Amino acid sequence: MTEREQPSLGGKNPNSTADRPPRESERLIPQTFQPLGQNTDESRRGLPLRTIGLALAGLLALSALAFLFAARSLEVVIHTENEATLEITGVTISLGDRYLILSGTHDVHVTAEGYEPYHGTIAVTDEQTQRVDIFPAILPGWVSIDTQPTGAQVWLDDTLLGAAPIARVSMTAGSHSLRISAPRYQALERDLQVTGRGVAQQIALALEPDWALVHFQTDPTAVTISVDGNPEVYDNGAVEVLSGKHLIDIAAPGYQAHQVQVTIEAGVDQDLGIITLRPADGLLELDSEPSMANVSVDGRFQGRTPLTLSLTPGLTHRIQISKAGYQRRTERVSLERGTQDSRTISLQPDLGAIRFVLSPADAELLIDGQSVGQGSQTLSLPAHEHRVEVRKAGYASQREKVTPRPGLEQQLAISLLSEAEARKAAMKPEVISSLGQTLRLIDPLGEPRNAFSMGTSRREPGRRSNEVLHPVTLERAFYLATHETTNAQFRQFLASHDSGQIEGKSLNREHQPVVRVSWQQAASFCNWLSAREGLPPFYRESQGIITGYNTSSTGYRLPTEAEWAFAARIQGDNTLRFAWGDAWPPTTPVTNVADNSSAYVTGRILNGYEDGYIVSAPVGSFPANPRGLFDIGGNVAEWVHDVYQIPSPNSDVEVDPLGAQNGDNYTVRGGSWSLSRLSELRLTYRDYGQSGRDDLGFRIARYAQ
Repeated sequence: MTEREQPSLGGKNPNSTADRPPRESERLIPQTFQPLGQNTDESRRGLPLRTIGLALAGLLALSALAFLFAARSLEVVIHTENEATLEITGVTISLGDRYLILSGTHDVHVTAEGYEPYHGTIAVTDEQTQRVDIFPAILPGWVSIDTQPTGAQVWLDDTLLGAAPIARVSMTAGSHSLRISAPRYQALERDLQVTGRGVAQQIALALEPDWALVHFQTDPTAVTISVDGNPEVYDNGAVEVLSGKHLIDIAAPGYQAHQVQVTIEAGVDQDLGIITLRPADGLLELDSEPSMANVSVDGRFQGRTPLTLSLTPGLTHRIQISKAGYQRRTERVSLERGTQDSRTISLQPDLGAIRFVLSPADAELLIDGQSVGQGSQTLSLPAHEHRVEVRKAGYASQREKVTPRPGLEQQLAISLLSEAEARKAAMKPEVISSLGQTLRLIDPLGEPRNAFSMGTSRREPGRRSNEVLHPVTLERAFYLATHETTNAQFRQFLASHDSGQIEGKSLNREHQPVVRVSWQQAASFCNWLSAREGLPPFYRESQGIITGYNTSSTGYRLPTEAEWAFAARIQGDNTLRFAWGDAWPPTTPVTNVADNSSAYVTGRILNGYEDGYIVSAPVGSFPANPRGLFDIGGNVAEWVHDVYQIPSPNSDVEVDPLGAQNGDNYTVRGGSWSLSRLSELRLTYRDYGQSGRDDLGFRIARYAQ
């Protein structure tokens, strides 16, 4: 503060202006403010625009700062082979593959050549750094396929495309399974990589031949060739044969067909050398009047008429035809190679006189089943055995056998019994063993027929080679058990016996059929039962071993194979194929075999069949056959009496056959709970063995007289 400016401490300051009016020079005059460097008019116009600009710039800067503060870093990875175009809705800042973008949901659109347009949304979270992978769908490609040979069948992913060539098939990109096959060529399988993206691909594939050439020369040269029964072209001494095992048949007129089995490897040729065919036999169709005459050629038995004989060409053969009661005929025959002839030989009977004396006087007389009148009479009959029957209403028929002798008259007197007398003398229709087993009488002579053929024709479906047709006649009446022997019954003979179990299923219950017994044990059981009832033993036994049998014994035994076959198959004039009839397969539960429930035990089943039992059933669980016999074709297979053998197709008629006295193996008949095939369930099915099995038992029999 200057001295001039110091306030006065007292009194008035002569220089003070407080009490005086201001001078002109001291008056305050109002002035308008204007910025430096501008005049008054410019200031009035520019101030608002600049202010607004600065305000907007400030706002933009603040917004940018706010966006940068709130934005998140997003990496977008587009998986395409070709360059892609990406569009994202909303405010973004692109930094190469990264974008600054606010949190939230944004629409995305991607386009790329060879790909489907992609439309989708992405969700941006609050994380600072994020990544999104986009996989646009690849467009299909175009694939064309050529094969050698043409016309091969083409499968893609197990779908048939058709026959090659295949032109421009649209296929999705990626790996596919391609399979090509053609007759007589090896199938080809491979993976096919389809590029897609509209790219065209051309595939050419060649198949390898699936055959080889088999070379051979023949004598004679003019032959026809077939492979597995199908005709083939024989060209330049060779034939094309597919890979694998095959049978080549070579045939020529007048020669025996020749067969060669070959195993072919594709592309590896074989040479069989020279094959010489043998001249074909001549064929003679021979019949006789009457038929069923025995025929031998050059001293060797060939069978019974009618039959066809194969005769070596160029030789004279001596053919003899004979039949009991008829004169023997001899013929000499010569045939050329491959020729055929037919002849019918008439046999002259050897006659013998029989005087039949009948009582009552008007009884009817039948010879070999044919009525020859009533009352006593004398007949001239061929000199062979005849079946004689005399019958009359109210009387029991009587049957006899007679063999006439030429030049010697014989007499046969037959007196019929009344029905009451016959019933008294007749055998019991049933007997019951001391173990409670019911045995039913079977009298072959009292049935419509007692002669039949065991085995079956070669044309029978399922036939096995041991089922040879051969004639059998049963004359001796016998009893046969209606049920298979049970565990309870067998354990009275052998208390320690255990039939066991299989896969947890018992075979050892009281009323199940006994199994796991050998033939020797079954025969010994029969002798034990005979001794128990005071009957003569049927089997000869030494130190516990069966060594033979006694044909005159009426003790218990196993049924003969012929008896079993007769009881199971012969029903009047009909011959059954299966235990339930002739239909295959059975549609209702008729016997116990390997049904659907047995699969895990047997490993094989009769598909669609249900019998209610996995293993053996209690005996008698299924309907009996017309003779009242239960389980004759199922439940368990059964030991029979006979030593096992394969019969001769040309054997003589066997009457009440029993077979050999002893042997190593014995015959088994009938189906079982573990069998299911047509072949095994036929009543002609035969098996053999000596030891026990879990599906093999037996039933007992005995002669009636």
